[in-house]
Amino acid sequence: MDNILIVDDNHAICQALALMIELHGYQAIFCHSPDAAIEIVTNKEISLVIQDMNFSRDTTSGEEGKQLFYALRQLQPNLPIILMTAWTQLETAVELVKAGAADYMGKPWDDAKLLNSISNLLSIYRLSQQNSQLTRIDSERMSVINGADLCGLIFGSGAMQRCVDLALQVARSDVSVMITGPNGAGKDKIADILQANSPLKDKPFIKVNIGALPMDLLEAELFGAEAGAFTGANKTRMGRFEAADGGTLFLDEIGNLPLSGQVKLLRVLQTGEFERLGSHQTRKVNVRVISATNADLADDIAHGRFREDLFYRLNVIELAISPLNQRQDDILPLVKHFIGAHFSLDKSTQQALINHSWSGNVRELENACKRAALLAKSPQLTIDDFGLMAIANGGAATQHALVVEHHLGQQDQGIDDTQSICEPDKQQLEDALVQYNGVIARVAKSFGLSRQALYRRMEKYGLRVTR
Repeated sequence: MDNILIVDDNHAICQALALMIELHGYQAIFCHSPDAAIEIVTNKEISLVIQDMNFSRDTTSGEEGKQLFYALRQLQPNLPIILMTAWTQLETAVELVKAGAADYMGKPWDDAKLLNSISNLLSIYRLSQQNSQLTRIDSERMSVINGADLCGLIFGSGAMQRCVDLALQVARSDVSVMITGPNGAGKDKIADILQANSPLKDKPFIKVNIGALPMDLLEAELFGAEAGAFTGANKTRMGRFEAADGGTLFLDEIGNLPLSGQVKLLRVLQTGEFERLGSHQTRKVNVRVISATNADLADDIAHGRFREDLFYRLNVIELAISPLNQRQDDILPLVKHFIGAHFSLDKSTQQALINHSWSGNVRELENACKRAALLAKSPQLTIDDFGLMAIANGGAATQHALVVEHHLGQQDQGIDDTQSICEPDKQQLEDALVQYNGVIARVAKSFGLSRQALYRRMEKYGLRVTR
């Protein structure tokens, strides 16, 4: 409930305003002097102030009110303040409104007008507070990211930023991390970031692609083997766990590990102990395990292909990477990185790249960029250079995008056309707020809106940013 502070030396006015305010769902606090008001604002959460302009008997200059106003402004620059006096001076009103006063009313006041002003100002104040909080959080995130080793990762989407944020947060610990996502989405790059920003960054970092190893050699690769342990084992082999002792082991495509290897892996994770193939000597290691998979391990567990107890050992923290076509803000930054500064893209090619499905994710995009740079006939790359089929009705799609841009620009100039199919509806706004983690700048950009235009639409649908 919003706390509204009433400051007036007339007790009857304070009581009348407090009663009206509380009848409409607000919490009223009142006092009778500027000093008391300053103390309350200093020590309590106040959402709005209604203050008189004169507090001494036979005083009508408004100087006391001005001094209180500026004192409150110094304490909380964004706090909405409604000035109220029976002695309305236009010059004073103009001065204080320019200085940030939210409204200026004479006595006796109009109840409906005052309540409407309170409601509007509180809505704007909440949005301002949320935006300030998001800006601060965004700044803190960027500070962390700017000081981190991102191992050359290129991204621009909120989804990838959240993944990187979490990766940097858990990198400092030694817990097991599972990275999930489709092939080619960048799981190995996230593993590199985890290692590069961990206390183990100077220790061994051993990578194993389980899907690339023959099944009959997997256990020997992971745990090692004594000479003669199997046909062709002519000498003792150190396993990847031993090689990674004191550091990190990255197990890619963990879903391909056979059940026999899963049992041994579970034991290592629980106790740090294992034996080489062909040996009865128990060895002990201290290894942080990062795993990755594109498989649906929940389905594998249900069908007995993957051990549930091992899954929970590996998946202390999950870092999920979305397919590239679900984080479209990453596409153009990646393209610019892959093609280099020598080449450029026209708008139709940019749109085609954004609209492409990219079933092979970043790997497919990189290959397409290499093709384009190799076959290009000019510094400006085209759809043909990338080997992409123009999307169905591609010209119409481009024209539609221009219509959307023009329409949104008109609305930001005050032209009301809320029935247009280009206007985002409530569900689209809610989905975008979730997708971009409430980062207003990115949500606005996704619709081609200014922040102010987005706030108007949020207010229209009663949407709030929650974290």
